[in-house]
Amino acid sequence: MELIIFLIIGALAGFAAGLFGVGGGTIIVPLLFIVFTQMGYPADTIMHLALGTSLATIIITSISSLMAHNKKGAVMWPVFKNLAPGLAIGCFLGAGIAGQISGLYLQLIVGVFLLWVAFKMFKGGKKKTTSDTGNIHTVLPSKPKQLAAGGVIGIASAIFGIVGGSLTVPYLTRYGVVMQKAVGTSAACGLPIAIAGALGFMFFGMKQQVDVPNTIGFVHIYAFLGISIMSFFTAKIGAKVAHILSPQLLKKCFAVLLTIVGCYFLYKGLV
Repeated sequence: MELIIFLIIGALAGFAAGLFGVGGGTIIVPLLFIVFTQMGYPADTIMHLALGTSLATIIITSISSLMAHNKKGAVMWPVFKNLAPGLAIGCFLGAGIAGQISGLYLQLIVGVFLLWVAFKMFKGGKKKTTSDTGNIHTVLPSKPKQLAAGGVIGIASAIFGIVGGSLTVPYLTRYGVVMQKAVGTSAACGLPIAIAGALGFMFFGMKQQVDVPNTIGFVHIYAFLGISIMSFFTAKIGAKVAHILSPQLLKKCFAVLLTIVGCYFLYKGLV
């Protein structure tokens, strides 16, 4: 029965991720939080389980996304090589940091983050991205600075349960990288983030001896399998539907959804 529930979550998460063009973590984390709460899991581990499991499921979708962008030549591999070590190390350490934060504080942190993403999406529709023209020169920071930036993005990704696209893309476009290549490189960067984050949540969760069935540390095995399988297929359907509907309308609808979920997390964390 649990596996059926997670298959449904995976179908919804994958479709929504493909429809709205954002990482699945922003969908998966809230849904898992609600389901794990209804299953009666310990309150102080629910958020950790949602974050760890979300990162584990994103490993599969990251591979699919990486292959698609690479076929279009949109992955800047030299930049990926500079960012990847910091991303992996930062995300693993970030999982340890998240493990030390209480479930209630994590709810508040993720709630604020979702509201921030919603705000950026509301504003994003009104701005024109000059980097899309490709007329500006790309001058990226030095390798040590890119490594450090990767570490910061990795830590944030573990705490928020995302693959860092909301942070990596703005970082690259800030230095003149065209939007297509920023998105493609961000997709590639999602793989080391997801792998390191999932391993981190498993490792630190096992150290805390999480008393929840069907889990390895802070990763729920049934949820990982169900969501990964379904989201891989339904994301493609969501992407097709997205091309039929208005992108501006989609962004605003998703921003409203994130606002509601963000407020829900803040309410649960404060009450």
